[in-house]
Amino acid sequence: MDDWSREQWEASVQSGVKTALYLYTPLCGTCAVASKMMDVVEQLLPDLLLGKANLNYMEQLAYDYHIESVPCLLVCDSGKVTEKVYAFQSVPFLYELLKKSID
Repeated sequence: MDDWSREQWEASVQSGVKTALYLYTPLCGTCAVASKMMDVVEQLLPDLLLGKANLNYMEQLAYDYHIESVPCLLVCDSGKVTEKVYAFQSVPFLYELLKKSID
C-alpha cells in the first residue's frame, strides 16, 4: 500500500474510481494491527485502488471528513465517501466491505 498525499486522494475521488484510503498514526497500537489486516486485504483485492496516509500530516483531511479517531478507512465510490470505518473487526470483515465496493 502506497502512502498518498492529499492531492493523490482528491484525484482518485474525482476520477470516480472506487477507492479507499486507510488513515493511521505511527504511534497507535491499534493502527499497527489494522495495518497488517489492510496489507492482507490489499493482496486479496489487487484491483482495488487503495492508499494510506499518516493523519498527522493530513490535518485538513481530518477536519474535512470529520475523522473521529484512527485507524479510519474512507471508502469512496463515484466521487463520494460512502463508508467511514473505525472498527477494523477482522480481515474477512474488511475484505467483504471492500469487495462489495468493487463489484
